[in-house]
Amino acid sequence: MIERTRIADLAALPDGPVSVAGWVETVRDQKKVQFVVLRDETGAAQLVNPATREAEDGDDTAQVALATTNEISDLAKGTFVHVQGTLKHDERVKLGGLEVKVGSLTVVSAAIPETPIADDSSLDKRLDWRFLDLRNRKQNLIFRIQTTMEHAFRSYWIDRDYIEIHTPKLMASASESRAELFQLEYFETTAYLAQSPQNFKQMAQPAGFGAVFEIADAFRADPSFTSRHATEFTSVDAEISWVESHQDVMAMHEEVLVAGFTAVKEKYGAEIEEVFGFEFVVPAAPFPRVTLAEARKIVADSGYDVVRADGDLDPEGERRVSAWAKETHGSEFVFVTDYDATIRPYYHMRHEDDPTLTNSYDLLFNGAEISTGAQREHRVDRLAAQAEEKGLDTAEIDWYLDFFRYGVPPHGGFGMGLARVLMLALHEPSIREVTYLFRGPTRLTP
Repeated sequence: MIERTRIADLAALPDGPVSVAGWVETVRDQKKVQFVVLRDETGAAQLVNPATREAEDGDDTAQVALATTNEISDLAKGTFVHVQGTLKHDERVKLGGLEVKVGSLTVVSAAIPETPIADDSSLDKRLDWRFLDLRNRKQNLIFRIQTTMEHAFRSYWIDRDYIEIHTPKLMASASESRAELFQLEYFETTAYLAQSPQNFKQMAQPAGFGAVFEIADAFRADPSFTSRHATEFTSVDAEISWVESHQDVMAMHEEVLVAGFTAVKEKYGAEIEEVFGFEFVVPAAPFPRVTLAEARKIVADSGYDVVRADGDLDPEGERRVSAWAKETHGSEFVFVTDYDATIRPYYHMRHEDDPTLTNSYDLLFNGAEISTGAQREHRVDRLAAQAEEKGLDTAEIDWYLDFFRYGVPPHGGFGMGLARVLMLALHEPSIREVTYLFRGPTRLTP
C-alpha cells in the first residue's frame, strides 16, 4: 500500500513529517504562498506551499521549489496527488485547525481542467457524472450512514440468532404479481427478475430456519417518475416463525429501526447536524399504531378526501397521517394496520372474525410509506383459496404451495426500501440522492 495518513487521522498526530494523498478540491495561487484544499475519503485538509517564482541556474533547491510551485499552479480540480510534507497544528486554520506544508508533491492522475458539473447543476446532470458528484462531503456521508445503518440492522438480527439468506433474483414466475414485472429470455424459457424475496424467505419457515433476513436488490417494472420510486432498489427483508399476529412483526420491525438509527446517531449525529443542518433523532418505541379505518378518519377530519377507489391511502393521505402522528405522539413513524383484503396480496392472513381485513401493516415515516409487513397465511387450503380469489392460477404457484403441505409454523415478516429510509431520515428531496447508482424508467447509465 502507498504510505499515507488519512486526513481524518491527522488531528491525532504530533507536528512533524507526514504523507497524505487525495484529490484537489480548490487551489488558491497567491503571489507569495499557495493553498490547496486536499480531500480524501475521510475529510479535507489545507496544504500550504511558500511560492517560489524564480530560481537561478545551479541552485538545485530553488529549482525544485520552483517546479513544485509551478506544478501546484497547474493543478486542476479533481487531480489526485500524493504529498510528503510537514504537519503543523494551528488553531488559526479554519479547516480542522491544522495544515500540511508541502515538501514534495506527485501528481498521480491529472484531471481535465473543465469539470462537467457544478454545485448548481441539475440532479439529472449530476447523475450523468455520478462518480464526480459522489466526491462531495455530503454524498460521502450519505453512504457512510447507509453502511452504519445496514451494519446495525445485521447486528440486531445476528445477535438474536437470525440466519442471513441470499435468495435468487431470477425466477420462473412472479414473486408478487404480474404487474411491474421484468421479463427476460432464459435459454429455452422465460425468466423474471424478483420483485421481492417473498416466496423464498417464506420457504425458510418450513425449512426450520426460524428467523431469517436479507438485504439485497429487488426489481419493479414501475414506470413512475416520482421522487421515491426506482426500478431497482435495495430491499431489507426479515421473516420470523411462531408469530401470533402481525403485531409481533411490528415489534421486531421497530426494534430493528431503533437499532439502526441509534448507531447512526452515535457515529454521525454531530456531522449530520453540521452537513445537513438538522438534529438526527432516534425514534422511541413503540411507534404509534392506527388501523387503516382510523387513518382514513384522521385524513377526512383534516379536511382532505383520498381520491382512490380502492380505499388505500394516497401520498397526501400518508402525509396527513404522518403529520397527525408527529403532532399527537411526537413520532416520525406510524404503523397503519389491518388493511382491507382487497388491496393486499393473497398470502396475507385474514382476520379470523372478519375476512375482509388482513393481519398486515404499512409503516409510514416522515410522510411516506417505507415498508409493508404482515402475518402470512400458512394454512395451505386457505392460501390456495385466497390465491384463486385474487384471480391467480394455483397451478402456476403450485411449487410455492408445496412449502405449506409438509408442515410450517405460523410466521410473518416485512420488506422495506433502504433508500426510502435514508431519503426520509436525511430529509433529502429524492431517492436518487441516496442511491449509489439510480435506476429508473429512463436511466440505465452510468
